[in-house]
Parts: sequence; C-alpha cells; structure tokens
Amino acid sequence: MTTESLGAMRRTHFCGKLTEENIGQEVIIMGWIAKARDLGALIFSDVRDYSGLVQVVFDGEDENRQEIFKKAKTLRGEFVVGIKGLVRERSSVNEDLPTGHIEILADQLKILSKSEVPPIYVKDDDTVSEEMRLKYRTLDLRKTTMQKNLRIRGKLMKLTRDFFDQKGFLEVETPVLNRPTPEGARDYVVPSRIHPGEFYALPQSPQLMKQLLMVAGFDRYIQITKCFRDEDLRANRQPEFTQIDMELSFVDREDIMAINEDYLAYIFKELEGIDLKLPLDRLTYDEAMRRFGSDKPDLRFAMELIDLSPVLKESSFKVFASAIEGGGSVRALCVKGGADFYSRKKIDKLEAFVKDFKAKGLAWMKVNPEDIQSPIKKFLSPEEIQAILDKTQAQVGDLVLFVADKNKVVFDALGNLRVHIAKEMDLIDKEAFALLWVTDFPLFEFDEEEDRYVAVHHPFTAPKEEDLDLLDKAPEKCRAQAYDIVINGDEMGGGSIRIHNPEVQKKMFKALGFTEEAAYEKFGFLIEAFKYGAPPHGGLAYGLDRLTMLFTGRDNIRDVIAFPKTQAATDLLTGAPNSLDPDQLKEVHINIDSREE
Repeated sequence: MTTESLGAMRRTHFCGKLTEENIGQEVIIMGWIAKARDLGALIFSDVRDYSGLVQVVFDGEDENRQEIFKKAKTLRGEFVVGIKGLVRERSSVNEDLPTGHIEILADQLKILSKSEVPPIYVKDDDTVSEEMRLKYRTLDLRKTTMQKNLRIRGKLMKLTRDFFDQKGFLEVETPVLNRPTPEGARDYVVPSRIHPGEFYALPQSPQLMKQLLMVAGFDRYIQITKCFRDEDLRANRQPEFTQIDMELSFVDREDIMAINEDYLAYIFKELEGIDLKLPLDRLTYDEAMRRFGSDKPDLRFAMELIDLSPVLKESSFKVFASAIEGGGSVRALCVKGGADFYSRKKIDKLEAFVKDFKAKGLAWMKVNPEDIQSPIKKFLSPEEIQAILDKTQAQVGDLVLFVADKNKVVFDALGNLRVHIAKEMDLIDKEAFALLWVTDFPLFEFDEEEDRYVAVHHPFTAPKEEDLDLLDKAPEKCRAQAYDIVINGDEMGGGSIRIHNPEVQKKMFKALGFTEEAAYEKFGFLIEAFKYGAPPHGGLAYGLDRLTMLFTGRDNIRDVIAFPKTQAATDLLTGAPNSLDPDQLKEVHINIDSREE
C-alpha cells in the first residue's frame, strides 16, 4: 500500500477538541496512529494530534466499508492518517479521556505517511533513557507532556509580550555577533572570514546593548532573546538559553520591582489561576544567608539556620572553638522528627553530602526521651548542651546537625543540606509557590585564583549610594543596587540599577583591577556613549526556561526546550558540535593542530 496525498481532503476538527456536541456530525481529522487494536470484525484506532486523541472505529461487518476496513488492517503505530467519518456516542465510555464519550465511525481513510517501528514509545510513562529521548527527539516531542510543556512555554512568551506592550515597552532585537568581553562565563566565539584572526562572541546577555538603548532614549525596552554561556551544565542550565530581558530609564529599584510584581501577578493569574499577594516578601542578602544559608532560599518549609557561636565561643571542644576564633561560626539545623527518621547510617550519608560543599564534617545530636545521644556529647559541658537545646528549641524526637567552619562553608553546607533534608523528609508543599525578592547583594567578591575582586553580578551594577565612598577604600564592603526574584528556591530573574555616571564606572573598573587603558579598550564604546548624557536606568532579566519549568512542574530544563543539549553540551539529534572540513577551516583562517601531546 503506497501512501496517499491529501487531495481534496481538509481537516475540519482537531482530535482532542471533539465533544458530545459533535455527535451526528461528519468530521475530518488528521494525525498519528497512537494505538491500533484489531478485534476481527472491528478495528479500533486512537488517532492523536497536538490537541489530544480520539477513538476511530473501522467496521468490517458493514458491506459499504469493506475497502476502508481492509486498508485499516495495515495501520501501525505512528502512521500518519486522514480520516473522514461520523461522530457517534461511544459504547464503552473512558472517563480518563477528554474525548472518552465519543468516537468516529470511519467512512474514508487516507494513509498519508508510514512509520517504521519507533525506537522509543510515544507515551508519557515510558522508561526510556534520556539519551534515547534526545537522540529521537522528534518522537519524544510527540508525547502529551512534551506537547503541553512547549505550549505553556509559548503561552508564557505571548503573555509576556502582551503585558510589556501594554506598559509601553518596545521590543528591540540586539546583535548576536558581538565583541568578546571579560568578566562572567566563557564566551562562545565565532571566527571572522573577512577579518583574519579576529572573532565575534555570542552574547552571554544583551547587557551592554540594552544600556546603550537607554542612552539612545528608547526609555523602555523588552526582548525575548537567546543567550550563550560556555559553562558547566546542570539540570537547570543549558549552553544556550532564553531570557526575558528588560531595561527602563528614569527609574529606581522600587519602580522596577513594582512593575515586575505586576508582571508576575499577571502570568500567575493567567497560567495558574492564582492571585499573588502583593507586595512580595523581601529579604536582604545578609538576612537570607544568616537564616537559610542561601541567597535563593526556598520558603515553602521552615527549618532555619541557628547561630550557636555566642553560646559556644568558650567551648572546650576545639572544632567549635577554633572555627569561631578564626572568624567563622558554628551553626545548626534543628530537624523536627529527625531523630527517628535518620539512622546513624543515614546521618553518615548527610555528612558525605556536606563534604561536597567543603565542610570538614557534620556533628549531630539526637534528643531522645531519656537522654541526649551524640558523638560530641563528651566534649561539651552540661551547660553547653542545655544552651544548644534552648537556642535550637530542640524537643524530644528532634535531630540537631552542626557545621563549624568559615562562614561561606557553613552557609553553603547547611543551606544545601536544609533543602536536601526537606526533600528526603517530604517537607515541601509541591503545590505551593513562595516568591520573594532578595536585595542588597555584595557588589564584589574576592576571587582567590585570580587574586582580585570580581563583580558578583556584572561590572555595570551600581553600588548603593551610601556605599559610593567605599569603592576606593573598601570595595569588599560595597553593597549593590541589585535584586533577584526567587521562587521556590530558584533564582528566576535578577537585575540591578546600572551605573550611568562615567566617573563611577571608571572607579568600578579600577576596583576590578582594570587599568584605564584596558577598560577603555574593552568598554570604550560604553564609556563614550555615557559622555553624551546617560539617563539613570536599570533592568531585570528572567530565565524563560526556568519560568517554564516552574509552571509545568518539571525539574529538568531539557523538558521545556524543544531541542536541548546534553550535560556535555552536545546535540544527540543532529550530532552537534562536529568537525569542519579543511576548506571550511581555511575560509575562516583556522588551522587545527592534530598532533597528540
């Protein structure tokens, strides 16, 4: 049986859109065979398109339908078909299916395309490996969940454009081929054919371009844009990703946060039917780190860090005392009900977990009905044990976990352990949404490998006005006019007020270790633009992929991108990246040295 063309046949309805209101109507559907069941005199086929699926019946007992019945016997999974028939009430109702009350009695069948046996099942509950899913991505994308994910992504993009258009934002496309710049992640570079030995860089973000648009007087800019960063990957990171990017003129932090709270309220209402309570909660960076050990705390559950340094600074236990004496701290988590939940073997696994965050160890204390059980009990006085119990408010059945080290290590270890335990003990309400702003980040952090200060966000973030004098004498104390929007423990977006004063920008470059000549060589075009009148401006960018993960309930970014890369930054579908032939390399003036080291 050869395949057929559409001819005069044209679709009248989508499979998943048919309802009982269509009973008695003649319809034409088109799609893929999801399942075919031959029962002898009857053949039942589920036909699927993007909207869902519907059952089609081929009747072998009807003399007028013998030809179509014979053709239907050749149908296999993933054949592409066009079917004309009469909608009728289904004899065996399927309440789990939106179209489960009706079926189509087929009068005409066109086999538009045949399929070999698929290497993966086209169904949501398959157990195929992610490698196979990515290799056969076109089949994987036919799955109901994947179709739903990408349609939610598309709706989110439309809602975003609609909202910002109503607020007077102009969508402007910024260049993809840019000048390589220092700071931040590694660039993806593109060789120039016309300029031998010179390279473009793909944008890590449109940061400088959108600032130049503000200098150019466009006032409010928006763009849904691709960005590229050559960095190590993880579940919520890809080498190419999509940003919802914005910039506004003549604003301060409060203006930007207010308009973005309105935006979040709008998309939550449209996508989830949820009315957000505004204004959103706020935490400063310092408070977030002290209470949760993270600048992106998950507030869907309790369990905060407790600083035990004041009650243990005179402790005879050297591990605690030396950490405090060295400028660090001793902090703890009180895990409610953890004494029974965590056996000694499980606690050993928790200790291995915190060591991944450079902690030297994990001390613990169980509050049992009769006594305190702890390997460090013998090193602590009864008064110190009581102080720990009072400070942590630990009750019978609770488990107290301690880390003593430099503050950064303590925060990293306990902040991540807090989330790890909440997942293990199922403490997180997966139906909840906890949104907050984190503000007042440090402007700089010291990079020990480079032996210099680097920008926490980027070199164009403005310091808080009250910290301007610290740029010259104590940059490590400067706070940034920066703000992140955090939802359910993930950074969904971040932004800042930018430097618009050329003299302040020069001081920023100097604090970062740039000579005046080096700064001008790298960023001269921005410095020049600022000479001719730059408005106060700031902005914010969301990760569209992460927002889509949030609204689809996925925990892997590859489930919300049509054609993602693996964690090794490869495309299993197309085979990218791949080598170029010698002529192509010659055109861009590149010589690959293939000698082994």
